[in-house]
Amino acid sequence: MFVLEAFKMAITAIKTNKLKSFLTMVGIIAGISSIIAVMTGISVVQRAIEQEISVLGTQTFQVQKFAAGGPISEDERRKIQQRRPTTVEHADAIRSRVKSVDLVGAELWSYNHTAKFKDIETNANIVICGGTPEYTVNNTHYIDLGRNLSREDMNVGRNVVVLGYDVAEELFPWVDPIQRTIKIDGRKFTVIGVMEDKSSSLGSRYNQYVIIPITRFKRIYGPRLPNGDERSVNITIRAKSSALLQKAIDETRAVMRMERGLKPNEEDDFTLFTNDSNIKTFNQTTAGVKAGSFVIGIIALIVAGIGIMNIMLVSVTDRIREIGIRKALGAKQRSILLQFLLEAVILCNIGGFFGVLVGFGLGNIVSMVTPFPAHVPMEWAIVGIVFCTVIGVGFGYWPAHRASKLDPVDSLRHE
Repeated sequence: MFVLEAFKMAITAIKTNKLKSFLTMVGIIAGISSIIAVMTGISVVQRAIEQEISVLGTQTFQVQKFAAGGPISEDERRKIQQRRPTTVEHADAIRSRVKSVDLVGAELWSYNHTAKFKDIETNANIVICGGTPEYTVNNTHYIDLGRNLSREDMNVGRNVVVLGYDVAEELFPWVDPIQRTIKIDGRKFTVIGVMEDKSSSLGSRYNQYVIIPITRFKRIYGPRLPNGDERSVNITIRAKSSALLQKAIDETRAVMRMERGLKPNEEDDFTLFTNDSNIKTFNQTTAGVKAGSFVIGIIALIVAGIGIMNIMLVSVTDRIREIGIRKALGAKQRSILLQFLLEAVILCNIGGFFGVLVGFGLGNIVSMVTPFPAHVPMEWAIVGIVFCTVIGVGFGYWPAHRASKLDPVDSLRHE
């Protein structure tokens, strides 16, 4: 009952002093909205990028020659460039010797090609994947129409192709593409399937892929890149279960080290990575931005808190006679303290509420000017409100304490 009465009096005082209440809230709104806006903007970008990174399933990882992503030094780049390529033979060794995995795929890639059906020709932006039947499951990019590559397609090296969604839409706007013959770089291929639509907010060309058997790819494009470097295979591996993922990674590492003749004291000359390791790398690169933004927001809130303390001190001065009358009527120090403290906390939380709304709106401007989907990180709303409460208590305590210590006789004499 005591707290409820203090709460009611705090609300009444806030309504009575509208201008001061508004000025108090402005600083809080500015501080909270700055934190929420920056964190929301980062969350929008981070969520989109994490979705892009999460190509591999929860049971899947990759082995390849090159680094998985993230910033590397020039020395590291040169060192990685000098690594030996990973090969189809490495994939075969993993498939036969690692018992904790059930799918092992291999991929080779080439960029900037054209595809043609009759008089319709694409721009030179087609990505060719020389793949295996495991591609769809290991990359979570499934067949929408027709069929996948088969093991027989691989063994024979057939001229068959699975089209990306946009490629199929461009070449076959009005007809069923299955069993139609197209030309890729002037070579004939029979369409056996179409991939599902997999749009990208970061410009990744998932829908511009075409997939042909890796054996056929090697016959056409050869073992070397145009610059003379030997092609390196991306190996995709699925563990039999999520629980076996780490065991599969450890066993695969052991097989790869044996296949490449590495001594115990030599470091890996290949890269293993999962979704989690990719996301961890990305989070490490953005940690500094988040920390800096958070510090700036905290500074803004501290400045706002100082403003609240000053305005509350002015409020105490303006209401000295009111405090004296309440004390003369029997109000205890703790009731005066609680009333003014609640005023500060309520004002901070009202300001925090509007600051959170403004921050979400400003942060999602990123989604309006980019293809990234909007996102509302509710965890930051909770953090914002908690900080508002802390600021209200921390900076409201001194004015509330000062009000509670006023002498009732001197207060009644105050003009």
